[in-house]
Amino acid sequence: DAGLKLAEYIRETLKNEFVRIVLRTGQPGYAPEKEVICKYDINDYTNKAELTAQKIFTLVTANLRAYSDLVIIESYRQNLEDKVAQRTVQLATANQEITRLNEQLKSENLRMRAELEVSRQLQQMLLPQEEELKQIKDLEIAGFMQPADEVGGDYYDVLQQNGRIVCGIGDVTGHGLESGVLAIMVQAAVRALLANNETEPVNFLSALNQTVYGNVQRMKSEKNLTFALLEYRENTLYLTGQHEQMIVVRQGGRVEQIDTLDLGFPIGLEEDITHLIAQIQLPLNPADIVILYTDGITEAENLEKKQYGLERLCDVASRNWQRSAEDIKQAIVDNVQQYIGEQKIFDDMTLLIIKRK
Repeated sequence: DAGLKLAEYIRETLKNEFVRIVLRTGQPGYAPEKEVICKYDINDYTNKAELTAQKIFTLVTANLRAYSDLVIIESYRQNLEDKVAQRTVQLATANQEITRLNEQLKSENLRMRAELEVSRQLQQMLLPQEEELKQIKDLEIAGFMQPADEVGGDYYDVLQQNGRIVCGIGDVTGHGLESGVLAIMVQAAVRALLANNETEPVNFLSALNQTVYGNVQRMKSEKNLTFALLEYRENTLYLTGQHEQMIVVRQGGRVEQIDTLDLGFPIGLEEDITHLIAQIQLPLNPADIVILYTDGITEAENLEKKQYGLERLCDVASRNWQRSAEDIKQAIVDNVQQYIGEQKIFDDMTLLIIKRK
């Protein structure tokens, strides 16, 4: 069994798997047991009678080729291990960079979120406050605004000046920070014009448009907005500017829809819109109601992608005409929310209810 001990020594002690082992036996017909062949990785066996020069040449040649193949395979294995190690280092470096970028992104997100929150708070602070609205003696006024993002592109304001009550409402294209900034610009421009006693509607909207147009061009933006200006004095409403249809609910719940398409042009879209501005007037009797809104209300969709619609808005207003402006506002808001259900809103929603006392 000296040959088997040598095979055992090569395989188990030296841990050499490349040496090719051929066992020779002096007994014809004898072959090692299968367990021995498997255990010691015996590559071949022969007996003395068969061990001719040709046989030895064949055995040596075949095993040298096998050895050569094993060496090549081992080389590939070692190269593969080197490549795996190199790739592992590269992946570790990449993971470190990804971690660094993620931390940077988190920091940027926190900063942007803080900036958006400041903008949102600023926008909310500039809205008419309940205490201001209560001081208007002839009218009940209630407002609602819900942006689709942190900062909305809708605008509304209510101002009293020299006995005039002026309400403005606008809807900047799109929503988000850029639209919100433009909405704040509009509010500042409207207040500045009113503070300078600009009352003539054509001049007012023309000046507002030129201001917004200049800012939009400077911003290199394509934003514009629909805008309507509503003034109340001496039992009469004066309406100027292109926006959504204005709803008037008379005593008894009768609804009138006032088209504003021919009263103006989108603000900030063209440099001069003077020739496109017009004004209409209509009476506002005690208990009459005016509803101004942005298309985020009428185009709000439910889970089936069906819009809330103007007809539904008019119906809710008509059924609640005897209630206060605040209650009418809340009834409409609740109805819209009930209609859309769990659906996310995709546009800013603004609602302004004006009721003659």
